[in-house]
Amino acid sequence: MEVVILPDHAAIAAVAADAIEALVRLKPNAVLGLATGSSPLGVYDDLADRHHAVGLSFAGVHGFALDEYVGLPVGHKESYREVIRREFTDRIDIHPDNVHSPDGAAEDIPAACAAFEAAIRVVGGVDLQLLGVGTDGHIGFNEPGSSLASRTRIKSLTDQTRKDNARFFDGVDEVPHHVVTQGLGTIMDARHVVLIATGAQKATAVHDFVEGPVAALCAASILQMHPHATVLIDEAAASGLKLADYYRHTYANKPPWQGI
Repeated sequence: MEVVILPDHAAIAAVAADAIEALVRLKPNAVLGLATGSSPLGVYDDLADRHHAVGLSFAGVHGFALDEYVGLPVGHKESYREVIRREFTDRIDIHPDNVHSPDGAAEDIPAACAAFEAAIRVVGGVDLQLLGVGTDGHIGFNEPGSSLASRTRIKSLTDQTRKDNARFFDGVDEVPHHVVTQGLGTIMDARHVVLIATGAQKATAVHDFVEGPVAALCAASILQMHPHATVLIDEAAASGLKLADYYRHTYANKPPWQGI
């Protein structure tokens, strides 16, 4: 796991976008894992700017959303399918049929989850997975206690997660209780994972998953076992890290060709 401490969200977005641009230029049919929430928005803005300014093309790219609420009507503005479309894919040249989301409105949720996993396999797996992290250490919607080997499935949200997401709805009572989410095993199959965390409210979670034990209680800690995981954080999110100075030194002295 590489931990990169940067001054602000703009710098984080630029580094993540650089990695995605390099991937897409090298592999025009790359497969991206797309997160929602506030963490990746700057990355999507940066990539959309590059598409319009320098012609960065996503025409051959596939994108797979991390998760989706269960029970929201199709087209609901806070469904993650709509958020991904609004914040990113409608702003670039990716083909709409190449954007895939878990189906939270399916009549047969387990079958829909199996179909989603199969769709990832058909295109050769995820090359780069963007992630945020919850205040309790969840990634995707793999809440504390999630199996470290889990695959795409239905999950119940904790009260804390529903409270954290209430800002996107008209209060916590409007936040669904269930989601369909990629599992930790699914996320770990991605060839490169890039996790973004900013703000002091994420400092405890960042400490726990970077420097704490690998444990189901902190789902993101599984990334310690990933062969190519990059954690991009600001100074506030890094404030609880014991080895922060080491992480700064390591990144400052990387070979310029290495990237993340």
